[in-house]
Amino acid sequence: MSEPQHGGAMVADHLHNAGISHIFTLCGGHISPILVQSQQRGIAIVDVRHEASAVFAADARARLTGRPGVAVVTAGPGVTNSITAVKNAQMAQSPVLLIGGATPTVLKDRGSLQDIDQSSLMQSLTKWQASVKTLAQLDDALAHGLKVAASGVPGPVFIEAPIDILYPREMVHDMYADQAGIKNLKGPVGTAARTALDLYLKRQEYQPSLRLHPDASALPRGLGEWRAGGQARAVARKLARAERPVLVLGSQVVVNRDIGQAAEVASAVARLGVPTWTGGMARGLLGAQHPQLFRHKRSNALAEADLVIIAGFPFDFRLKYGRGFARDAEIVSINLSRDDLYLNRKPDIPVLDHPGDFLEALAEQAGPEDWNDWFATLTEREKAREAEIDEQAAETDEGVNPLNFFRQLDGALDETDILVVDGGDFVATSAYTLKPRRPLSWLDPGVFGTLGVGGGFTLGAASARPDSQIWLIYGDGSCAYSLAEFDTYVRMGMAPIAVVGTDASWGQIAREQEAMLGDNIGTYLRHTDYHQAAEGYGGKGILVTKDEQIPEALQQARELAAEGTPVCINLILASSDFRKGSISM
Repeated sequence: MSEPQHGGAMVADHLHNAGISHIFTLCGGHISPILVQSQQRGIAIVDVRHEASAVFAADARARLTGRPGVAVVTAGPGVTNSITAVKNAQMAQSPVLLIGGATPTVLKDRGSLQDIDQSSLMQSLTKWQASVKTLAQLDDALAHGLKVAASGVPGPVFIEAPIDILYPREMVHDMYADQAGIKNLKGPVGTAARTALDLYLKRQEYQPSLRLHPDASALPRGLGEWRAGGQARAVARKLARAERPVLVLGSQVVVNRDIGQAAEVASAVARLGVPTWTGGMARGLLGAQHPQLFRHKRSNALAEADLVIIAGFPFDFRLKYGRGFARDAEIVSINLSRDDLYLNRKPDIPVLDHPGDFLEALAEQAGPEDWNDWFATLTEREKAREAEIDEQAAETDEGVNPLNFFRQLDGALDETDILVVDGGDFVATSAYTLKPRRPLSWLDPGVFGTLGVGGGFTLGAASARPDSQIWLIYGDGSCAYSLAEFDTYVRMGMAPIAVVGTDASWGQIAREQEAMLGDNIGTYLRHTDYHQAAEGYGGKGILVTKDEQIPEALQQARELAAEGTPVCINLILASSDFRKGSISM
């Protein structure tokens, strides 16, 4: 019988054969064989400064490439540090494979280092998980897990891999024998103990897998059945009769799509000719200046539309729980998830399908109608709102006007630039003013509203698009979660440009808390020298304290990034009341 490979090599082979080119990780003794073996197979190892950043990076890479992102973390604290990022990926419906190290199987529940019940922690956060005890189970779990992560409604998968199946058997034997005190044990007792250990380790290698997934319940069935059954024709007929249609696109329209496939969805939307609003990863799908694309007054349009097509959004708080539509409007909802399809209200036409696929099918049967009056109304509102923002961007005060900065940054963006946003008030302001130039060029946390995604998302984006300039838009509160990843950028040869909007406040909370409760307790910060902190990690810092410095700062940042240096622009912000009433429930 030939000697089987050890678990570290098995993981590396599965990932390599699946076309995985990057692993995001923070090192630990439990998982070292995975990292070493993967690097030997040509997989890039991106080692971060916090485990959450590893999962955020895997999430971002998955969103930009259409393939599962992979993170590997060590046991115990390594796994628990990743929890928020795993939940974020789950709620964003992003295909992520997380492999976590674990204590040796023989020592489970006996007080081994970093031994906790990781499976229970991950159960509600993942689409599927497995705790393996043999090489055959690991083999089975990897093949199934990669498939599950990307199928149906995409989501995170967790595989717990104990240390004693990841290392070569001889090393494991020596570690067990040494730490259990039997290595130098004499006589029949020592011989029996070592023989028993050998038999146990051989069973781990040769025992066939007891199926970890007895059915395919993790793989949803029926996707596309509505499209095949003629739902596209039904929606096309409604479009032909509509006078005031609206199309709202969410992240699902591009999930599991690369940039070329996303462009095909964009082409389908353009052929439909419907006034369109985008959110999440759908931002940028139609470019920056498409005549169908609207950015403002979505609620007004939804309240007046006679036909609303919601593609890849549940009826959650972002859509007023399905209650923000005209009384007589017909509602079409397209979603990968049956639960999300019917959340809070039942649409007139529920379509269980990939929204991108359905829109492409719909475009084959429907085309632009005479909606000129409707477009004129919406365009007038759009121009009026843009004029208001321009007027506010021209206001001067002590410090940098955030609207003025974003207007100038938007004018400086290239076609291939990617925007990563991580923050509250400052970042939400950017969403009104920055216009992604092409599909899959905007990364925000998603519906979970997680702070701290910035460093990891930037690493994932830079790995997926090494020729694109990554702009990381930080609030001064959120930047502290992952500013240390500047160290990773330097080590990995990445050169993003981070912009920290510094107002010495958790501004999104403060503006409501002070107005409603008359107290800013817990919301104030310091005007910290974030640009100097970035330099301490090996980057370059630029301080901007007034509007006149913006053009030079943007040019200098571009030049430094082109030379391979990551940059942090620290903007000292003027006060702003641009976003009154920003609290969400």
